[in-house]
This record gives sequence, C-alpha cells and structure tokens, in this order.
Amino acid sequence: MTSPHGSWPSPFSAASVAVSSPRFDGARFVGEEIWWGESVPTEGGRVTVRSSTGREVLQGPWSARSRVHEYGGGAWTADPDGILYFVDARDQRVYRRSGDGDITPLTPEGPAHGGLRWQHGHLLAVREDLTSSPHRRAIVGIPRDGSASDDATAIQVFAEGPSFFAHPALSPDGSRIAWVEWSGERMPWDAAALRIATVDGREAASLPAQAALQPEWIADDALLYADDPSGRWLLHRIQLDGITARGPAEIIAPADADTGYGLWVLGNRWFLPLADGRIVAVRTNGRDRIVVIDADGDVRELDVPCDGHVSVDDVSGSRVLLSGNGSRVSPGVWCVDLDSGEVTAVRGGESVDPAWMPAAQLIDIEGAHGPVHAYAYAPANPDVSAPADELPPYVVLVHGGPTAHVTGAASAAVAFYTSRGIGVLDVNYGGSTGYGRAYRERLRGQWGVVDVDDVIAAARGLADVGLADPARIAIRGGSAGGWTVLSALVRGGAFGAGISRYGVSDLRMLAEDSHDFEAHYIESLVGPLPEAEQLYIDRSPLSSAARIEVPVLLLQGEDDRVVPPSQSAAIRDALAAREIDHEYVLYPGEGHGFRRAETVVDALERELTFLGRVFGFRPQL
Repeated sequence: MTSPHGSWPSPFSAASVAVSSPRFDGARFVGEEIWWGESVPTEGGRVTVRSSTGREVLQGPWSARSRVHEYGGGAWTADPDGILYFVDARDQRVYRRSGDGDITPLTPEGPAHGGLRWQHGHLLAVREDLTSSPHRRAIVGIPRDGSASDDATAIQVFAEGPSFFAHPALSPDGSRIAWVEWSGERMPWDAAALRIATVDGREAASLPAQAALQPEWIADDALLYADDPSGRWLLHRIQLDGITARGPAEIIAPADADTGYGLWVLGNRWFLPLADGRIVAVRTNGRDRIVVIDADGDVRELDVPCDGHVSVDDVSGSRVLLSGNGSRVSPGVWCVDLDSGEVTAVRGGESVDPAWMPAAQLIDIEGAHGPVHAYAYAPANPDVSAPADELPPYVVLVHGGPTAHVTGAASAAVAFYTSRGIGVLDVNYGGSTGYGRAYRERLRGQWGVVDVDDVIAAARGLADVGLADPARIAIRGGSAGGWTVLSALVRGGAFGAGISRYGVSDLRMLAEDSHDFEAHYIESLVGPLPEAEQLYIDRSPLSSAARIEVPVLLLQGEDDRVVPPSQSAAIRDALAAREIDHEYVLYPGEGHGFRRAETVVDALERELTFLGRVFGFRPQL
C-alpha cells in the first residue's frame, strides 16, 4: 500500500506505548529470588517491587519513590532474608516490609530518604531535611527494629551538613564508611569529593578525586571508585591505612569510554566487584558495553542485549544483575552468569521486530563546535510505503539535563512516529554525557548557544543528504530539552514546528525557582548572577518570543517543582499576544516528567495531531 508520510496505519497506539515500557528501578538477589523495581503507568506511575516468582512484593497504594535531591533514586533495597526496605512516595519515610507482609515505619515523619543500601547487616541511606535552615543532608544508618520511627536520635549519623551526599559504602569489617560528597556550588560531574570516616565519627578525611563516583570496598584496606581526571570516568583503586591513602590511586584497565554518568539519581551503579576479584563494569561511548575485568587486568566484553543506560545492580557468586535498555530489545532486567555465559531475561528485554523497529543509525554531523553525535530512526512500516517523490517529515528530539545523553535504544515511543512515516533524530548535542569531559564541557557558559547550534546542524544535515523534507522538520524536547526547543525556534530557519514539554523559557525565573540540587547549575551553563544577568535576559526564549514564527505545542505538569508551570505559561502568553499558532495543555497531578498512562496517551496523541495539522498529513491515531 502507498500512503503519504504521517498517515500510515500503525499498531503502535498511544495507549500501547503508555504501558509498553515501564521504568525499571534497580534489581537485587534475594535468597533464591530476584526482585526488581518497576513503574506501573496504569496506577499513576506508582513504583512497585516484583519477584521472579511472579508475585508483587510491594502492593498498592505503597510506592517506592524518593524525592532526595528532587530526582530521588535508590528508593528500595532488601536483605537476604526477604525483608524489603523502601521509601514511600507519599511521606518519604523509610518502611520495612516483613516476610508476612506487615509494613512498619523505620524513620520519623519529616525528612526525605533515598539511596538505600543494605550492607553487612546495616541499612544505609541518604537523608535530606528541607525544613531546617540551611537545608541539611546526611549519610545515616537506620535501625531495622523501628526504634527510630518516632525518635530521630536512634538514627546513626555518619556525615551531615549542607552539602550533597551519595553512594554510602560500609567497609567489610564495619569500622569505616565511604561516600561521595559535593557542595551545592558545583554539580557532581564537575567536582565531587571522595570521603571516608570511621563509623564512630572520630576521624574523617578526603581522598584524592576530581568528580568521584560510587566507592566500593574490595578489601578492608582498599577502595574501588570511578573518577575522571583524565577526561574519562575510569576505575581507580586506592590502598588505605585506616582512612589515609597509602599512595596515589591506580587506574584499572583504562579505556576511551566512561564508567559513570551524571549523578542525577542515587540508585545507579556502573560497576561492582565480585568476591573472586573480578569487576563487572559499564563502558560508555555513546552506547554502553559491559565488560568483565579480571584480577590480572584482562578485559573481555560480555555478549548481552542491553547497551543503553545500563546499571550493574547486584552480584551473587558468578551471577550479575543488569538493568537498562537496548538497541534491539525492549528495556529489561537480565541475569548474567559470568562463568557459563548464560544470559536470562528476568523481566522485559524482548527482541523487537526489525521490520517495525530497525536499529537506530549512529550518525555524526559536523557542527560549529565540532562533531555532533545523533541517532537516526528512519520511517519503517512493512505494510506501507510513501510516494516515490515524497520526503518524510522528521522530529528532532532534544534530551533533558542538559548533562545527560541518549543511546539509540529501541523504543515504542519512537516507533509511534516512525511506523506512521515520520522519522526521528535523537541528538546528543555538545554538553551531553557519554563522550568524556571535553564533550560535556562544550556547554560550559554556552547553554542556549552550543546546544542550539548543534540541533540546527543536525536538522540541516538530514535535509542536506535528502533524508528529510526540509519544510517539515519539527523539534521536540522536555525540561532542558524544552529550553533548546524554544531557543531554536527563536533562532528560526530550521524547524517548521516545536513541541516543548515542561520547557524552560526564562533563565532568571528558573534561577529564582530552582531547587537546591540545581541552585547553581545555571551558573556553570550561562554564568553567575548578577554579573551575567544580561546574558540571562538575552538567551531566554521569553525575551525574544517575538521572533518565533512557527506553531508551538506546550505541554506542562501542574505539580512540576523543577520547572514550574509559570515557565510554560509565560511563553504561552507571549505567543498569544502575537497571535502565533500555539496549543497549551496543563496536566493536573503530573510533575517533572509524565508518569500517568492517561497523560502519556493524551500527550502523544496531541503531538501527532498537532504535527499533522501543521505539516499537512492526516494521522491515524
């Protein structure tokens, strides 16, 4: 059958997309079982914990979700006896679910918790108290017997202050604890200290590090961690006398790839040591590779289907639990036996049909600031073709962060477009992670310049080689990606329409409203206030909204605390004042990122209908 691009019939409905790819949040070996965290879009995005036996460990209305540092992470863990410890989304207290299903609080009302970790018989967590002035955070040990549920003094505090904390790790003998710490004046991928202290609080020290990640004890006198003084996050090993380094750290199996990522959430792990001295690690250069590093330093790559945003969640003997996504499979959780090579999909991880979801093509476009990396998804539908003389419309996707990256993963959300004859280009503009510090720092002081230059270069590159209709290229992004969308529309000339999901429109407003974690983020991306105030004004899309000449769709969560609704409302009002074609939708009950199935459905259908109206095709929903 022949049909114009954009009007192809597709089995990928918005409703099927909403339920097709739940978000996974860690996995653990628990006795003979495997447990994992999983979002439930049909229950408002509630995060449950499931077992490989088929049972649901954490039933509604309970939801394991943390708000520490606003983005949370590490909202559950478990001990070998099948006791679940989790942070409930509603009150941010830590709870204990016993084997018989009884749920009891372990922490008092008030502070939020996240980054839970069960180690050597102790429950560790990151605590955040936003009721104090200044706000305070801590690395804590939580009694498992419930004695601290109404008595905060029963909680052991290992480190506390106005700084930010992550990745607590207890030494095998239980005498010392290590963690990552950074001040709010810099983001953790710019500068983060590796700290160590005795558990009695008598001694503490900093170990040499630039942007440390994830300390792991490999002996009572040795730590493994990731750091990037070379420009790549590499594994380092340091020998200790108590809390003092015996000498400089040793780099383990260096590579031109990152073992690490921007520390947005507390639960991610990029490597874990095994008891026999081997290390399983993620190496990222755009996409991920998973490697095993032997005790003698030899490296071999694992043949696993996951190659994007992979987390090394747990180890047991020779078995490893991985979660993430893949270029040829759906997101999932896998158990890998390093000795036999057997790979078992515990949850998800189904192979996708290449006729409907061909692997994304990695492309590099030469931009004004150097190569720009992107993944192209061409229109694909085995039952339909377009007229020979018609080029397809494209949607250029801009990821949030901006210190983040995309991996070219198979995605039902992408297939929603490509199966209807609309191409998708997912861009890792300058400033993205996954390509080393130099690429990441292209955006330093240049937010609103480099990212905009790069997405425009990517769009024009598509058109120049005849892959896309230059008059029908749209741009879509959320959060920081929404900022780039609006900024690119202000620049003009490359895009025929824009879709901004909870995007930033006014930098000064963002600086005033920003939460603690990102309070100084804009300073590194643009400049400090008040010195750079004119830059804030000049680069804000709201200041130049009069230059936007193409239709815009604005989608916003009413409860968004990261980018408040005032941002999208301001650009809406500016567009309305000039009678620029626009649509604005405010979703009650949604925060930063849409989680409810009904919201996902409505947003996708609105986007498709909007593009059809603007670009002149009749989509089939």
